[in-house]
Amino acid sequence: MKKLLYNFSFIFLLVCVSCQDDFLDTSSPSKLSSETVFKTSSMAKAAVMGVYGKMTDSNIYGQKLSVNWQGFSDIESNQGFTTGAYNSNTSDQGAGNFYGDPYNQTTKWQALFQLAELASASVDGIRNSPILESQASKMKPLLGEALVLRSLAYFELVRYWGDVPYKEGTSESDLSNVYIGKIDRDVIYASLVKDLTEAQGYLPWLKADAEYATVERITKGYAKGLLAKVALFAGGWSLRDGNLFPSKDLEHNPNVPENGNYFVGRVKNWRDYYQIASQQTAEILGSTANPHQLDPDYENIWKSVCGAKQNPFNENLFEVAFGLGNSGDIGSLMGYEVAGGSKYGSRGFGGTYVGSHAYYFYSFTPEDKRRDVSLSWLNYTKDNVEGVKTDPLSVNFAKWRIYWMSPSYLALHKTANSRVATGVNWILMRYSDIYLMYAEAENALNGPEAINPAAGMSARQALEKVRERAFGVGSAKIKEYDANFFDAIVNERAWEFGCENIRKQDLVRWGLLSEKIETMKKTLCLMFDNKEAVNIFDKTYQAADFPKTVYYKFKDAEYIDKSSLNYYTNLSASPGPEYKSVSWFPTSAAKPLTGTNKNYVDWPVKTLLAGSGLNVAYDYSSLLGTMSNGTEIQASLAQYTKGNGTCNYRHFFAIYYEDIFESKGQISNSYGF
Repeated sequence: MKKLLYNFSFIFLLVCVSCQDDFLDTSSPSKLSSETVFKTSSMAKAAVMGVYGKMTDSNIYGQKLSVNWQGFSDIESNQGFTTGAYNSNTSDQGAGNFYGDPYNQTTKWQALFQLAELASASVDGIRNSPILESQASKMKPLLGEALVLRSLAYFELVRYWGDVPYKEGTSESDLSNVYIGKIDRDVIYASLVKDLTEAQGYLPWLKADAEYATVERITKGYAKGLLAKVALFAGGWSLRDGNLFPSKDLEHNPNVPENGNYFVGRVKNWRDYYQIASQQTAEILGSTANPHQLDPDYENIWKSVCGAKQNPFNENLFEVAFGLGNSGDIGSLMGYEVAGGSKYGSRGFGGTYVGSHAYYFYSFTPEDKRRDVSLSWLNYTKDNVEGVKTDPLSVNFAKWRIYWMSPSYLALHKTANSRVATGVNWILMRYSDIYLMYAEAENALNGPEAINPAAGMSARQALEKVRERAFGVGSAKIKEYDANFFDAIVNERAWEFGCENIRKQDLVRWGLLSEKIETMKKTLCLMFDNKEAVNIFDKTYQAADFPKTVYYKFKDAEYIDKSSLNYYTNLSASPGPEYKSVSWFPTSAAKPLTGTNKNYVDWPVKTLLAGSGLNVAYDYSSLLGTMSNGTEIQASLAQYTKGNGTCNYRHFFAIYYEDIFESKGQISNSYGF
């Protein structure tokens, strides 16, 4: 894939972001920026390219927003299953488990505010440019890109911190608009919707213009898709602090217990925002000029991006561009696990910085092609053969695999003594998201069967279009999903977007984050106990459905034949002499008659601690009372703190203490931090 040459130093030289350490770390763009840079389209383009370059910062999409801040959900663990740092205030692990802390340096917002300020400088510069109208064909698309980039920065800030300081323009030279207080997130969302509506009108479709031939540039499809996503969040649920903006009249979520002035709320005109989401996605799906389509092979999406190639079907609407050896940890911190010391080099690859578990694996229908692309119990060992992992709390995401990487990366990795920046692009939106956002918005407004004339399809048809790829054209499985259509959408988005930093935020806006996490945790514990039936998404498993032993054979000298693994069948004996075997979790989680194996206690304890900073308090006595070893598990669990003690549904990060200090009294933490 062609990599854009973002001249990062150039934009910093011209826009002159201040080195002073105030709470937004921004100052006014210099006179040079407004009077010189935006007098020519080439200089204006260079400025906008610099804004793109900022996105590769490790505190934005270089690592935090692509890896660390996936957080804990019902399908992703973000190293959540650890007792050593589950509530840490110095690492992403504690933050991933919702134990936020103002002293945690891993959750600072500074880089995102810098991105917003850089984008604002380009927006203002282009708006005031003397050539805006005379060279409109070049300048207005650049304005559209800058507006989208600024909107994206603020969108992430609101999703991770809630109400934040916000301004539409750049900082003034006298800093009069730098030290500002929090702005109501609903006001911010309304402003973002306005900016994105303007932006999509300026931008061409992908490949409609030679300048916009790559998904590393923002085009109309992504602008409209981001507008739809912002609208769904604007109309969705989130934690509110009633001490801020107390006169607000919001709808309260009846399913999340309120504690003091803390509640989960949404705007009462949420349907207006869902209408925007429906309209924007329908216009994409129904446009004859739209170049995007689903890649018919789900695996090829990930083969292409790992191999630094543009998807041939334009499945991806926008990718953050990284440079091999220079930026990006995509794949190296989550992906198919490769042990150090193998033929690939002394350094390992992949691992479980963002991992999953048996619950998510068994949520898939076995025939779903996404399962074995998204997840892998297999790993590549230092003996240069695949092995089978058996820890049910450590299943690897596998959308990024070392054998799909480019030859250039493999050559660097083989001789590396430390982690090599993979250069793998981060996909910010795929075309399947357009189908599923459309299905969700249309269903909420008009039900699953109504045909939207702009899209030419119903919500149900959009959902089934995504499932068609997962199961193959003509498969009966395409129409086999939860009878409640909203639940079907909730499930489908889990299967489609695992490890893409989508799930946790989806659950937040649906008001389902706590419910889904607790369902997953309790189900895992019952799976370990292995004596009664469990429900996983839309499926029911009997205890006997989970094998005690998994058998497998090799398809060649190196790699395991995936079709040989009996994940869903309990075999009484080995299928043949060529098969090897491993004990599966019902065996490993059982209390041994002798020995020191403590999985029967440790696994449930790790599971119940995970994500336990989200709510005020937790009581698992009822669950443990039904389990074979509940008394021992309870005794071990009792030594750990559970709950934040203050606020239910606390999904936001705390504001870093230095940023509060530098705000000169304008901002403070909310939600009991």
